[in-house]
Parts: sequence; C-alpha cells; structure tokens
Amino acid sequence: MSLPPELAAAVADALGAPPADVRPVGGGSIASAARVVLADGRVVFVKRDPGAPPGAAAAEAADLAWLAEAGALRTPAVLAVGEGFLVLEWLERGGRAAGDVQLDPPSWSDRPPPPGEAFGRALAALHRAGAPAFGLDRDNFIAGIPQPNEPARTWGAFYGQRRLLPLARRSASTGRLDGALLRRIDALVPRLDELCGPPEPPARLHGDLWSGNALLDAAGGPAVIDPAAYGGHREMDLAMMRLFGGFPAAAYAAYGEAHPLAPGHEERVELCQLWPLLVHAHLFGGGYAASLDAALRRYGA
Repeated sequence: MSLPPELAAAVADALGAPPADVRPVGGGSIASAARVVLADGRVVFVKRDPGAPPGAAAAEAADLAWLAEAGALRTPAVLAVGEGFLVLEWLERGGRAAGDVQLDPPSWSDRPPPPGEAFGRALAALHRAGAPAFGLDRDNFIAGIPQPNEPARTWGAFYGQRRLLPLARRSASTGRLDGALLRRIDALVPRLDELCGPPEPPARLHGDLWSGNALLDAAGGPAVIDPAAYGGHREMDLAMMRLFGGFPAAAYAAYGEAHPLAPGHEERVELCQLWPLLVHAHLFGGGYAASLDAALRRYGA
C-alpha cells in the first residue's frame, strides 16, 4: 500500500521525512487509515477522507485537543492536519495487558474491550472536567455529518434544537427518514426538558463513544480516538456505549462509583440513544429506522 502522491508529499512536508512503509489499518466505516513508518523511523497514524466536508479534519483535531485538556483519557497528539487528512501520534496498543493478541498490522479497533474499571474512572474524570455550556464554541462533525453546537440554556433545548431536529429534517428532506418519524421527533422535542431528568452541569463529552473508539495504550491505560466532542449531558456517552456493546460491566460500575448517576438514569438510556440511532439511520438506513421508531414509542412519541 502507498499513500496518494499529494498526501505523501503533505506528510513529508509537515513532518520533515517522507513515508517509507505504509500498512492499512482497519476499523473505520468512513475514512481510510494507515500505520506509516517515516524514513527517519518515526511511526505515525494517517487518516484520510477526501470526501469529508471542508474543515472536518481541523474540527477533529480541535476535538482531540479539547478532550486532552481534561487530563483524564489519553488522546493521540495531532502532528499535522489538512483538508481531508490527519496525521496523529501512533498509539501502540497495550494488547498483552488486556489479554489481547498483537495484530500485524496493528489495529485500533480489532481488539477486546478497553479495561473496565480504569476506563470507567477515566470517563468519569473526563465528564467532571465539564464544559462552559451545553454546546461548544464551534461546530464540528460526526461521521461527516455537521453537528451544530451553538450553546443552549438547557440540555433539553440543546438536544432537541441542535441534535435531533436538524438531522431529522435533513434526513427527511433527502428521503432517508420517513416523514412520520420526523413529525414524531418534532412532537417529542418540547418535552425533552421534562424527560431528560434532574438538571446537571454540562459534561465534557467524547460524543461518539462506541467500543471501536476506545483502546488500551502500551502502558495499559485507557485512550480514546475519533471524537465528536461537545458540552452535553453525560448520560449521552454512557448510552452510546450501551447501544453497540463492547464495554464490560466493570466500566459502568466504576463510573457509577466515581460519578454516581441521577435517579431514573436507566429510564433515559433509549432517550439518549435517539441521537446515535438517527445518525446511523441517516448514514445506513435499514434497521436503524426501526430502532428509532421503537425508542420514540417508549417515550410516547
């Protein structure tokens, strides 16, 4: 495998050494990725998505930096960024510490779940680091889909007006979402402040926390990649972790000990899963629309 000539030149220009060995890395469904050994022996991770919206790579780089500021979960350092590509620190996996088998080439996603207790405690610390508001001082993306982040006064207002309604309307306009589902989401939005539970301060969220975006580093510590970060309700990250599985029970138990959840949180899991279900229905259709329908019914919509 080799990098496209223009990308290889950009990597060499940014890092001062050309790529010498390039091996594909699996795990993502949107971008392509590679483990790249430079001519001077350094190893880096190159993520490429030429079809990404303008500014998507820069937004992801900023998300990684914002999460790193919390000092809770490790994120890869950003080495270079350009339109359609990112060059990141290569995080050597701590596979043996997790009972893993090292792969050739290594992969950030073909591995067992992250360490339960350590991950739960670290995620709690990330959430406790907080955010200035429900939202962010800039917009960003999730799987190439724009995420508007203009701050809102309450979590329910932000969830409805910055997450559910914009994407539901966009999906309906392109035929990816049934008009009836859009109307039901529209009817649910005014009730979100009531349904979202006791008020909480904004948490610093990863925003796209499925198990493929979490790993053990070489020291056995938890790390995260591919964020879609913003200030939001902490139950959002936890609900997405449950939606696609892959995290051990110990992660949730350790989180609950470090940062206990508000009463009724179990009743709000599917409410928080509406957003990732809507994202997946927009991207892939199929059974995700049916899951979205079932979750809406649970809340009388």
